[in-house]
This record gives sequence, structure tokens and C-alpha cells, in this order.
Amino acid sequence: MASEIRPDDPLPIGLEELPGTSPERRELLARLGVRTIGDLLLHFPRSYEDLGDIRPITALTTGDFQTVHGEVVELEGRTLADGRCVVSVVISDDGKHVLEGVWFNQPGAGHRFRYGLRLAFSGKAKWYRDHWQMSGPRVQILDGRDSDIGPKIVPVYPLTEELRPEQLRASIGKALQKYASRFDEILPAQLRERHSWPSPSAALRAVHQPESIESAEHARRRFVYTEFLVLQLALALRRRGLRDRENAPILRNTPAIDERIRRRLPFELTPDQDRAVRVIRDDLASGRPMQRLLHADVGAGKTAVAVYALLVAIANKHQAALMAPTEVLARQHDRTLDRYLAGSRVRRLLMTGGLSQRERRDALDALANGDIDLVVGTQALAHENVSFARLGLLVIDEQHKFGVNQRARVRKLGIDPHYLVMTATPIPRTVALSVFGDLDVTVLRGLPPGRQPVRTKHVPLSRRDQVFEELRIGMRAGRQAFVVCPLVESAPGVEDCASASATFEKLRNGPFREFRVGLLHGRLPEAEKANIMDAFRGGEIDLLVCTSVVEVGVDVPNATLMVVENADRFGLSQLHQFRGRISRGKVAGECFLIADPNTPESEQRLKAIVRSSDGFSLAEADLRLRGPGDFFGIRQHGAGGLRFGSLIGDAELLGKARKDAFALVAADAGLCKPEHVKLRSAVDRCYGSTLELPEIG
Repeated sequence: MASEIRPDDPLPIGLEELPGTSPERRELLARLGVRTIGDLLLHFPRSYEDLGDIRPITALTTGDFQTVHGEVVELEGRTLADGRCVVSVVISDDGKHVLEGVWFNQPGAGHRFRYGLRLAFSGKAKWYRDHWQMSGPRVQILDGRDSDIGPKIVPVYPLTEELRPEQLRASIGKALQKYASRFDEILPAQLRERHSWPSPSAALRAVHQPESIESAEHARRRFVYTEFLVLQLALALRRRGLRDRENAPILRNTPAIDERIRRRLPFELTPDQDRAVRVIRDDLASGRPMQRLLHADVGAGKTAVAVYALLVAIANKHQAALMAPTEVLARQHDRTLDRYLAGSRVRRLLMTGGLSQRERRDALDALANGDIDLVVGTQALAHENVSFARLGLLVIDEQHKFGVNQRARVRKLGIDPHYLVMTATPIPRTVALSVFGDLDVTVLRGLPPGRQPVRTKHVPLSRRDQVFEELRIGMRAGRQAFVVCPLVESAPGVEDCASASATFEKLRNGPFREFRVGLLHGRLPEAEKANIMDAFRGGEIDLLVCTSVVEVGVDVPNATLMVVENADRFGLSQLHQFRGRISRGKVAGECFLIADPNTPESEQRLKAIVRSSDGFSLAEADLRLRGPGDFFGIRQHGAGGLRFGSLIGDAELLGKARKDAFALVAADAGLCKPEHVKLRSAVDRCYGSTLELPEIG
């Protein structure tokens, strides 16, 4: 069982130590992820039922959780035509108006009731025919003293099949009585007082046995704040640990260097790009390692800013590296540099996993000897046998597709360069604070001159043929097109979902037989993917059927048409990225989202992407609709595994925790003071291994 215990579990004591917890009960709890006393006490309610909202039957309303006290005036059990049994218990509070409680397929539900018994029914009422009705109400038997009917606020927990609510509440009650006082307080007194937080034991009791919903919410927020604080402390320590070394190379940008670099760019920088260049220039000349996130909307020109920074490093006689998550994207960057650096003396190298052993050995020697100024590659650049003569700047593109430790791996090689992390996936502010919270952030929004917005349409499945006719008209005029599918191949259970392989065969042998059709997906060998993209880029393929492999790293200005099959299967941010592939040229792109959405959320996503071209507002909408767990694989960063907090509902608490965390680290760089030692231990337990935190010195 030890391997199943979370590192942040405050009470890793097995449930067998809790009296009355049978092996069968423990098995049911394990299905909920509850394996220890700590898990049990931190298994928080998803909501509360307020039994204190007592109303006369005449004051009932639809949709509200409310309670009625009354006397049983009617009992009935019957079998419906479809074979279901229904138990009906009718109560009245004034002899005239009635409320019916009904239970389906629970034949024993009425056994404990009798005529004249006083009951409390709690639940949501609806008007049925000529009276009020509650389905499966919570029932309490009154003994004549209505104030003594038990707790007014009842927690509602996530459950699993066969585990009844009263069983779970009983187990939690025992755990509270025996173990709540053993929860360690890790918050310093100053933070508890500043925010008026209760002690952990008091907060646990308020969460599970609240006197009011307000007190339960305040107690929950105490745990949310603590969780956010530990995460933000980890990010602050990581940032401070790198900055305190202050041994990054000083890379100055003189007017002559600036003029030389700008002459290399085939366009003028936008105001946003100019602002980004200025802050990066200051970072590179500071002597402290730059730690900056260049956070851009799709098509805003982040690559040009990165190229500028890379050339500043090279102008200062240092090496520079650009690392991409895929070989397709690495090759795209290499082609871009080809255009910008044509005729220059910059010695460049493309290093990917597809190199032969001899090519790789020669590349490693060239990097180690300083014979290469600029290297572009995949995660192969972070392998332990890669060494640089004088690396000054590392640019990491789309870091969320790598995982959190790429920078740490490079530092293990004995290198401490400047870091520029890029992403063209617009990120909600709360996610950025949690995933990239150790970085300074620069945002690019404005599109470069000449970039045209994409016209986006949602089209039902019944009009797919009309969409394909529009594609054919555009392609006959010389334009190229994408058809994006959610799957590589058909799979059981998702027969209604388009696969790239089947769509490719259908289109090239059917409506697009007059055109050259290609197929691209992630299962193809890297060399084959590169050849297909080269053919598409060179105009040898008219229509590319593909999967989400084209989400980033595809720049084909002539490809201005796109169809996304089963568009309701993708998130907003992903759809926005797809759309960005057809905004690269001077002709306005056209994107057709084919889908018959079957949920309100899917319909909202499609309406949002059609309505807005602002990636940042779409990212916020995506977070609200899908939650952080699905947001570009955020779980790998830790934030997706938050136990209590919500990046959506608790954004204000995240801000408070971040402010407090960075202030603590500014005042106590290693969290070494006695009042901070428990916090530091919590940070190490939760994030020490995943975030490569500095040692206490």
C-alpha cells in the first residue's frame, strides 16, 4: 500500500487502524482513491444540503433544496406498467396542502413509516399534476421537538457503487474524532492571522460537520490556500535558486548588433515584438539567468522574437540552441532560420533523433568544440551526452509538450544559460501562474502586417458535401487544404468519429480524385513525416489529411483551407491552433468545423470559436468548459493534480497565495527559519522531485 500513498498525505495511516472499517468497506473506499486516514479526512464533500431551510408547503419553489415538516396522511406502494415499483408517502403540514415523497425501485422504502408519524422531507420539489412532489427526499423522523432533528447542514460526498452516504459519513466522523488533532499545522502564524484561517483540525471539522455553509466554505478555502501556497513556494524557490547563482553570461546588445539583426529579418517588428525584444535584451545583459516565457497568440510572431534573441547570443560569441518538441517543428524552425540567415557566417546544425550514429557523433563533437554557433533540435539536445563549449541561450518551444524538467536536464550538464520558453498556446492567467509560475511572462497579441484573420464556420454533418465542393473550388484556384481528423484509425466504441486513414482513402478515391492527396499522422516514422511535409510545402500535395500532429510547427502560406472533422471532439485551444495553420499567408483562411454537437458544452465551444479569434479569451473559455485536467496535458506539471483548489473558481486565492509565497522566499530564501521549516518540508514532499528544487543552503 505504501506505493499508493500520495507524497503530500499528512496522515499516511492505513484504514485498518480505524475502528469498524471492514475489508469490504476499505475496498469500496479504495475505489474513491481513499486508502489512508489522511485520504479519508481530505475526501471533501462536493456540496451540502441545507436542512435548515424549512418552509410550509405553500411556500415551496421549484429547483431549490428545501425542507418541509409534516404528518403522514397517505402511504402507497404500487407497480407501474413498465415493471418498476414506486413507493409514495404523502405528508401534510396544515391538513389541506400535501407534499408527496416518491421512491422508485426501493420496495422497502415505506416500511419505516406509518400514518400520523411526523417527518421532515428535504430535497428539490417539483409541481406534479395538482400537488408538490419530491423524488427520493432525505427523511428525518421528528419526535415532536423539531429543533432536535440532527445536523442542519449535511455534506454530500463523491461516492462509489455500494457505498452508502451514511456509511461514509460514519467513517469520516470516527476519523475526525480520533485523528483530526494530529493534522500538522504548516502555516506560519503571520499567514494564519492575516487571512483568519482556522487550525487544520478545526477546519476539517467545519468541512465535514459544518454549522453553516459559510463556515464550511471558509474552512475549504483554508485548504485551497495552503495547497496553492505550497505550489507557489515551489515555483518561487525554483526561480530564486537559479537567479541566486548570478553566473549567466552577459550578452550585450549594442546599436550595431541591433541594426545587423533587424536587417536579417524580412519585415519590421510589430510593437508587441519590439516590446518583447527590449525586455529580453535587458534580461540577457543582466548577468542573471533569464527565465522568461514568451506567450503568444497563434500567428503573433514569436519565432521572430526568438531568432532575434538567438542572434544576440551569437553576436556575443556564445552558442545558442532552439529546442522543439517534435522533429516536424524542429525542421520548420530550421527552414525559417535558412531564410533569415541566408548568406550569413552563422554556423548552424539541425540535430534530431533521426541522425545516423556517425552524424550524431560528428554533431556532438562540433557542439563540444565550439564549431557550431546555433543548433536546432528536439529533446535529443537534453540528453546527458550533449555538451556545449559556451552555451549562452536556450530557447524551448512549446515547453508544455516536453514536461517540466527540460531546463533542469540541461543544467545537469554543468550549463547555466539564459532561458526563453515559448508557447503559441494561449494560456489562462491562473494556469500560467501554476505551470509557468517561475518565469517572467511577456505576451504577444498583435498579428504581423499582412496576416489575415480566418473565417470560421460551424457546419452540420448533413452539409459535408457542400463544404467539400467549396474546398474543390478553392483548390482548383491553386490553394491547398487540410482535413483534420480526431483519430488515426477507426476504433471500437468511436465508430462515429472520423479517422485519418479511412478519410484519406475515401477522399482520394472519391470527391478529390482529381487532386494529389497526402496522409500525415503521429504514428509515421519521423523521416516519412518530414518527406510528406516537404511535399505539401513544395506544392506536390494539394490536400493533406492529418491528425492533430499539425497543431504546431506547420507553416505553408498557400494552405488556406481547412476542414476539421468531428470538431466537437477537440478543445477550444486546439481548434484555435488548427486554425492558425491557415493564417500564414496573405489570403484569408477559411476553416469549416464539421460537427453535430451532442452536449451543451460542445455546442458552446463551437459557438465560441466561430465568434472569437482572440486565443486568450478562448483559452479562458476552454478552461471554464473543460477544466484544467484536459488543458494541454497540464497534469504532468502538478497543477492538474490539485486536491482542493480550482484554477477557475479559486483564482483569487491563487493570487493571494502567490503573493505570500514570493514574499516569504524574498525574506527567507531557503525557508530555513523555524516558522518556515514545516512549509519547506511540505514543498519538498510535493514538488521536490518534479521541480528540481534547490538544496537548503
